[in-house]
Order: sequence, then structure tokens, then C-alpha cells
Amino acid sequence: MGQALKKDKRYTYQDYVSWDDGERWEIIDGEAYCMTPAPKIRHQNIVSNFHITLKRHPDNRCYTAIAPTDVVFDEYNVVQPDVFVVCDKNKITEDNIKGAPDLIVEVISASTELKDKREKKYLYERFGVREYIIVYPEREYVERYSLDDNRYGAPELFNWDEVLKLRSFEIEINLWEIFEKEREV
Repeated sequence: MGQALKKDKRYTYQDYVSWDDGERWEIIDGEAYCMTPAPKIRHQNIVSNFHITLKRHPDNRCYTAIAPTDVVFDEYNVVQPDVFVVCDKNKITEDNIKGAPDLIVEVISASTELKDKREKKYLYERFGVREYIIVYPEREYVERYSLDDNRYGAPELFNWDEVLKLRSFEIEINLWEIFEKEREV
């Protein structure tokens, strides 16, 4: 769901870990957001393709993960990004990631689009995520935000048939492979 569903108080990470209701949740500024139902197949294919591309890239020596892995920014902010990369090994614990990843990729679902573009973008900017990529599966393009002087500027847009050169790492991603499309040469 795109809206906060538990609004009766400001929730913390301790509240979050005590919930055992079979649903996935995120907390942004103390508001709880339900992450169920599961995303569509196309969404998951794109998540998987990004993850595999980043994880297998020979220049990526960092930890690369997918949801559901908790990223704990602070007591009131816990999210499960679709794909993320963390280079600071001190942020990696047995249970979760503590602090901002270097790169986060969120693949838009109809139910999460506003949250991904507003609440999460602001959260990631505020906590210093260097590069934030939003993928639009149905429209087949990518939006990239890069941190500059602790702020995200205007997004850069990339069509499915272009190469995305990451700013956080020396990695180029063929977006047609991510979207599983044939590119005419």
C-alpha cells in the first residue's frame, strides 16, 4: 500500500521487529507502511536483473542485496529497498544494514509510486544515499538522483535502450538487459 497504515503513534525499529503478522512493513519518520501484497512478476524480474548485474560486475567489491533486507537509518526509519549496494563494511550487521547504502534502486509499483518518489526520495537524500535510481517498469525508463552538496538535484532520465553509467561506481548498465528487451543496433 502507498499510504501509511498504522498512524496511531510514532513507530520505532523496536516496534517494527515485534510485529509478527506475516506482512512486510517499512517505517518512514515513524509512520508504518505495509509492503503487501507482493509485487508483480515484471517488477521482480527487473529487481532480479539489477541485482544480478550489480552483484556480478567485476568492479563491484561492495555488498549488494535485495528486499526483504532491512536498512535501518535510525530508530524511526527502516526500509527494504528493492536493490541496494553498501561499500562500508561497518554498516553490515548479521541482522540488517545500519546506515545509508551508497546506491538504492526502487522499482515502481502502482501502490508505492508516490511513496518512492516523495517520502523515500526525501529520506534517502536526508540520510546521504549517494545515488537513488527509480525504475518505471510500465513506461520503461529510469530516473536517477545524485547527491551533490547533500541534496538531490533534478533527475536524469534514461530510456530502456540506453546505457546507465552509475555515479557511485565505475559500472555501466545496459538498460535493455534490465528491461529484457531487444535493442536494435
